[in-house]
Amino acid sequence: MAEWYSRPARQSRSPVLRLSRWGMVCCLTLEWLALGVWVGGGLVLIGAVIPAVFNTFGGQDLGGLFLTRAFEGFHRFMIGALAILWAALWYRWWSGDPAVAVSRGEMAVLVGMAAIAGLIIVWLHPSAAALQAQAFAAQEEAAKKAAFEALFRMLKPIRWIYMVDLVLGILLIGIKATRSLYWDGART
Repeated sequence: MAEWYSRPARQSRSPVLRLSRWGMVCCLTLEWLALGVWVGGGLVLIGAVIPAVFNTFGGQDLGGLFLTRAFEGFHRFMIGALAILWAALWYRWWSGDPAVAVSRGEMAVLVGMAAIAGLIIVWLHPSAAALQAQAFAAQEEAAKKAAFEALFRMLKPIRWIYMVDLVLGILLIGIKATRSLYWDGART
């Protein structure tokens, strides 16, 4: 019950198999690249860009605006990575090759990654950006302080949600690395 979706393998002497082998190599390469963008982008933003921005730009307004734009760019990369991961998952399922069959665990992790990314991109980030704009537009010190407090209350769970999404990406890399140890699809 290790492989959830599988189709019968194609004939081994078929010329289509040779073409599908190159297609599979491209598919797997794109999957690894998409996961590299997902995990690497998250690590760079969380571990390097955020601390550098607030230590360099010297203010919440300019630094916060820069980070908002940086995360919006990262979201576009997340959408692209998800599209590649889903297309590759479908191609591996369609191939019917047991060596690259789609497991339930892989499917569950990818669904979790997509759900969290959707939550961030569609709801949490736009809400935080609106709170940020409200805080920047406030003229009175009390109103500005209240708006920033509301923004920081929202950013704290968003940061943890990004971390969970990053961990899911790392988990998916582990699942794929484990699968790559079994070339014939058999698990011992």
